[in-house]
Amino acid sequence: MTVSPAISRAGTFRLGDRNVHRIGYGAMQLAGPGVFGPPRDRDQAVAVLRAAVAAGVDHIDTSDFYGPHVTNRIIREALSPYPGDLTIVTKLGAVRGDDGAWLPAQSPDDLKRGVEDNLRNLGIEAIDIANMRVMGDVHTPSEGSIATQFATLADLQRQGLIRHLGISNATATQVREAQAIAPLVCVQNMYNVAHREDDALVDSLAEQGVAYVPFFPLGGFSPLQSTTLSEVAETIGATPMQTALAWLLRRSPNILLIPGTSSLAHLTENLAVAEIDLPDDAMARLNGLVIAAG
Repeated sequence: MTVSPAISRAGTFRLGDRNVHRIGYGAMQLAGPGVFGPPRDRDQAVAVLRAAVAAGVDHIDTSDFYGPHVTNRIIREALSPYPGDLTIVTKLGAVRGDDGAWLPAQSPDDLKRGVEDNLRNLGIEAIDIANMRVMGDVHTPSEGSIATQFATLADLQRQGLIRHLGISNATATQVREAQAIAPLVCVQNMYNVAHREDDALVDSLAEQGVAYVPFFPLGGFSPLQSTTLSEVAETIGATPMQTALAWLLRRSPNILLIPGTSSLAHLTENLAVAEIDLPDDAMARLNGLVIAAG
């Protein structure tokens, strides 16, 4: 694999049993509008995945409920047989309704079926990392025991169907509950320069050597919009979205990025983030953005 100098500058962090580059790729946007149905341009989706891996991306985030089944099948078409150093992370615990709704699927049978779907559609014998997707408030963490669900995944791990476990959309209490059942290699929650409820959790996981993978690093369904972000971006000669990603890379060494795109041009912009050096004054301005965001 020829690794882009840009992606190498961001460094690496341990994810499961591998060190991966800190800039990965999120496959969610490869599905159709609303993460539902097929992409507008399947050939372009395949091309983006191949370009990402060719540039050194070795961490891809997906889920079989993206589409559903769409992104995993595109990943298989684009990348199988998979490079030996590629880590594919998926999520379990939800399905999509006929109308595109995000529905909980967290019974033992649901979770086992989710594992089987991922294995079949990705064309693999074991999942590298499976995140338990907590579905309390769908896109926002909410308290409630996840012991039964996580114990089910731990059992599937013992059966050899999953190599490593993570958790997504979880509170700090749920993270600790999961860790009491089986080791976690990553936590995937919503986190970005303007939404920082997980500040303490990020720091705690860094001390433990556990990866923190922010989803919606650019705001997700509500893209980040901030005068401060735009001003800092202009000062450092980057786009606002590149600046937001650069802030995450500097925020903590255990943060792994998975920005998603269906565009080759945007992929190039995302990978170039590793070359951005945020000066201290810019970092300080962005650290205050959470207050302005309210």
